[in-house]
Amino acid sequence: MKKINIAAICLGLSIFATAIYADVTIKAKEEVEGTWKLQSAKNSLTDKQAIDREDTWVFKDGKVTILHIPREGTYYDQAPVAYEIEDGKLKISIIGSSRSEVFAVVEKTDSSMTLKGKFGGYYYFIKK
Repeated sequence: MKKINIAAICLGLSIFATAIYADVTIKAKEEVEGTWKLQSAKNSLTDKQAIDREDTWVFKDGKVTILHIPREGTYYDQAPVAYEIEDGKLKISIIGSSRSEVFAVVEKTDSSMTLKGKFGGYYYFIKK
C-alpha cells in the first residue's frame, strides 16, 4: 500500500511541476512586437552566473533586427530577418540559411520576456 501512495504522490508532483514550467503559447506576432533589450543570458536554468548582454532586438512588421551586438571592442547591427509564430513558439530565420532558430517563450509580461533556445539557453529581455 505504501508503494502505491508514494507512486501517486510522485505522479502528482510531476504533473504539478510540469505545469509550473509550462511555456507561454504565443498566438500572434503582435504579442512580441516592439523593442526588447537583452539584459542577460544563461546556458541553463542551473547556471549560477548569467552573462551580461548589450544587444537590442527589434520586432517589427514580421522582421527582427538585432542591434548593438558587441564584437571585438566594437558594435555592429544584424540585418533584419523574418520571424513567425509557429506552434506557439518564436521562429527566427538565420541569415544566409534556409534554417531557423526556434525559441519557446518561458515567461512574458508587458515589460519583460524570457526566451528558451532550442539547446536550453535562456535569454532575459526587458521592453524598451
